[in-house]
Amino acid sequence: QVQLVESGGGLVQAGGSLRLSCTASRNIFSTNAMGWYRQAPGKQRELVAGINSDGYTDYVDSVKGRFTISRDAAKNTVYLQMNSLKPEDTAVYYCAASRGRYLTTGVGSWGQGTQVTVSS
Repeated sequence: QVQLVESGGGLVQAGGSLRLSCTASRNIFSTNAMGWYRQAPGKQRELVAGINSDGYTDYVDSVKGRFTISRDAAKNTVYLQMNSLKPEDTAVYYCAASRGRYLTTGVGSWGQGTQVTVSS
């Protein structure tokens, strides 16, 4: 079990940027995938961005070209750079580590969540 601690959420105007950080209690990036999920009020939690142990990244269509997931293994930290934010991006964002090698195996650990609010 790995602990994940998130930071970087906040309130921004539409068109602005935020960078979320997620620091793991140990280095797991060589063996596990990492992802950012979000959940808006009344909505299902969705996978926004993922990065696997090979460094391959993927994004939900609604954020492609605006969000970038990256990692720094030396810091045990994964980031989500969010640019050109839209009000519909408003949600609680959760960092997650896969149970196995891929997120398709399920989530083994969740961050505590960080609120992102985008005003229009």
